[in-house]
Amino acid sequence: MRHARTAAGVLIVAVLLFPLYWMVNASLQPSGALLKPSPDWFPVGGTLDGYRKALTSQGGHLLSSVLIALGTVVVSLAVAAPASYALAQLKVRGGTSIVFALLIVQMIPGIVMANSLYTVFGNLGLIDSYLGLVLADSTATIPFAVLLLRAFMVSIPRELSEASRVDGAGHWRTFFSIIVPVSRNALVTAGLFSFLFAWADFLFAVTLTTGQAFQPITVGIYRFVGNQSADWNGVMATAVLASVPAAVLLVVAQRFVVAGLTSGAVKD
Repeated sequence: MRHARTAAGVLIVAVLLFPLYWMVNASLQPSGALLKPSPDWFPVGGTLDGYRKALTSQGGHLLSSVLIALGTVVVSLAVAAPASYALAQLKVRGGTSIVFALLIVQMIPGIVMANSLYTVFGNLGLIDSYLGLVLADSTATIPFAVLLLRAFMVSIPRELSEASRVDGAGHWRTFFSIIVPVSRNALVTAGLFSFLFAWADFLFAVTLTTGQAFQPITVGIYRFVGNQSADWNGVMATAVLASVPAAVLLVVAQRFVVAGLTSGAVKD
């Protein structure tokens, strides 16, 4: 049984890593080499021209995506953490209905949200703005973050917050002094998922930007492919560069994510 699980794990890792390997391999080969009937499995005589073109044309888009993703994390946690504390630890009237509404909100198709936000943001002057994309991405990440954090905070013993209030601390002092430190793993997990969503978002990005002021990396790759359809090593190099921040974050925050996802699953 142990050998079967090991073999299954190796197979899953291989399946996940194969697309990444192929992207890296393609990004190091000349564009003409990718059009051969039998492409090379290794970048023999490789070139870094694709990465030079990618950094030249997509470097600004990468920075834009980083700013949008970080802003989404800040807004999502600033709203979701106090809301989760209220739903989990305080007696909020209609708390069950609010949780149910958050579940329903996540079922709304993204294109419906994008079209609605385009009209609202157009009237507010938020088209082609970082704030507009941060708020748009936050509409999708906040409900998920609330549900995730609430599931963890429900498992926090109420005696901790009650003891804090007995000592004279108010709800906000209890939240920042007790709940936030205890919920570190869950907060990191919610922040990571918010970052990844904003980083990979295409629908809001292409709807709420025109490309005249700035554009995130997802839209940059989309338009780069359209303009450079024959320059596949440049396209693949851009895809590799766009994957690096997410991959690094996943590696760095892995132990927090595992703890955050499992800590609220069992209640003592």
